[in-house]
Amino acid sequence: MIPWLMELLRNWLIAREVYSFAQLFEQIHFRALSAALLSFVAVIVLGKPVIGWLRRKKIGDTGMTDSSLLAASATSKASTPTMGGLLIVGAIVVVTLLLADVRNFYIQLGLIVAVWLAVLGGFDDWLKLTAASRPGGSRQGLRSWEKLVFQLGLGLIIGYFAFNHGLREDAAPSAAHVLNLPFQKTYENAGGGAGFAPGLFFLSRGVYIVVAILMIAGMSNATNISDGMDGLATGISAAVALGVMVLCGIAGSQAAAQYLLVPYVVQSDELTVLAGAMAGACMGFLWFNCSPASVFMGDTGSLALGGLIAYLALVIRQEAIVLFMCMVFLLEIGSVVLQVGWFKMSKGKRIFKCAPYHHHLHLSGWREQQVVSRFWIVSVLLVVLALASIKAR
Repeated sequence: MIPWLMELLRNWLIAREVYSFAQLFEQIHFRALSAALLSFVAVIVLGKPVIGWLRRKKIGDTGMTDSSLLAASATSKASTPTMGGLLIVGAIVVVTLLLADVRNFYIQLGLIVAVWLAVLGGFDDWLKLTAASRPGGSRQGLRSWEKLVFQLGLGLIIGYFAFNHGLREDAAPSAAHVLNLPFQKTYENAGGGAGFAPGLFFLSRGVYIVVAILMIAGMSNATNISDGMDGLATGISAAVALGVMVLCGIAGSQAAAQYLLVPYVVQSDELTVLAGAMAGACMGFLWFNCSPASVFMGDTGSLALGGLIAYLALVIRQEAIVLFMCMVFLLEIGSVVLQVGWFKMSKGKRIFKCAPYHHHLHLSGWREQQVVSRFWIVSVLLVVLALASIKAR
């Protein structure tokens, strides 16, 4: 909204000799950093009132688990409010609407991803929390296939429209559709006159949509599964969001992208503001979500955060780099897949003491704070290595 207002009021501001200060809001990097700060402050300010409201509504964790070994730990957290993802997603949406150019198509799609998955996760949370009050209510949230239908549907819609928006009017190949692999050069020479490097593969509409579906459904579920300890998913999401903010800034700048030989995606620079808002909201939420947690984000927050990370990676053509940043999330969902698969194949045997993997470590003697802190450290290192690999081309 502010970029639109700046355009509308530019002459008025110049006439009153205040444009030199106000023009800061025309700079994408200033707005991105402002989005991170403002979303952080918004969550901090609104945190206690929202948590209090959730407590009054008795929107707390059910304390249920399918592992008897974790039953005591789950019971101790039964009174902690959940659906705190309302704080995260609310801050992201409001701050993005305020500081980003809402006319930008990629911003519009990003807000759709956030709201769609937050509503889906909120509905799932609500079903879980009200199960005990319904007559014969034993259903714990949405069934897996029900959630998957909406996740796949969102991926299909986002993939279709994002691909079409990246099409060039002259039908020439577009960097918005290139298959970008680690250490691969997108351009032959650095600089303004750079052309595409030989041997690049450009995704067709169908393949692009499949990638979008897999990324959005996979990452939203991976983040959701990782949200099982105080601050775990929140801290990792904050680190990844900061890394993605840097990648969006590069992808949206023709000079920076061609210098670093990575895809330049026209109009993707505004996504830096969205990524900044996500990073700030996660850090603000971590204030209340760190051990011992005062609130949990629930599916409302975890599905939206994972989906947003996947969406940003898709648009800026950095799926491989972002997946590397999210390796802890992938480890978590991978441990669940292996555990369930081996349990069925071996007729009752287990690979881990409990899945996802953070519970296995906990039951192996690590304190919860140790698991969370070490996973944060690993994630920060992965983000640093991923960003460093951009230069190694």
